Amino acid sequence: MRVGLLGLQGAFLDHIAHLHRCGVTPCIVRDAQALSTVDRLIIPGGESTVMAKFLEAFGMRGPLRRRIDDGMPVWGVCAGAILLADQVDGHPGSLGGMPVAVQRNAYGRQIASDTHAIDVPLLALRAYPAIFIRAPRILSMGDAVAVHACMDNDPVFVQHGRLMATTFHPELHPGDAFHRYFIDL
Repeated sequence: MRVGLLGLQGAFLDHIAHLHRCGVTPCIVRDAQALSTVDRLIIPGGESTVMAKFLEAFGMRGPLRRRIDDGMPVWGVCAGAILLADQVDGHPGSLGGMPVAVQRNAYGRQIASDTHAIDVPLLALRAYPAIFIRAPRILSMGDAVAVHACMDNDPVFVQHGRLMATTFHPELHPGDAFHRYFIDL
């Protein structure tokens, strides 16, 4: 299995140690050729508008959307969740694929970033310290979207088929539960 990390911008390096502990050597994906060689992809946290521009500039938006439509597992982390959303701030998303509507930077500016304890029954995690950094808020979602965790009634870990999204950063926590789940997805 080849797990790709979108390496155009953002915090992709933090995922590498987690994947290694899970027995996977990741491939950094920076072009459509590298994308064609991976079985699944993590879209990391970072700046969603910059990543969207780079996807377009490097000719990756179309190929990535086709892979999503063909059923490739993709995990969007924070900014990655924004890219996967069909609606962003009331407008069509730049990549899409997941029937959710999100609001960027919904909890405030960088200084408002914080850690919140959440329960994730799917992964047998209680009071998991989820790290939110300029996090998006999931405002609405399609009926087929499963909610695996919430913070104050806001969905923060959702899944639609083989697409998953976290509005927080599991790669900044020492545990590997989210990465193991994604590998098995």
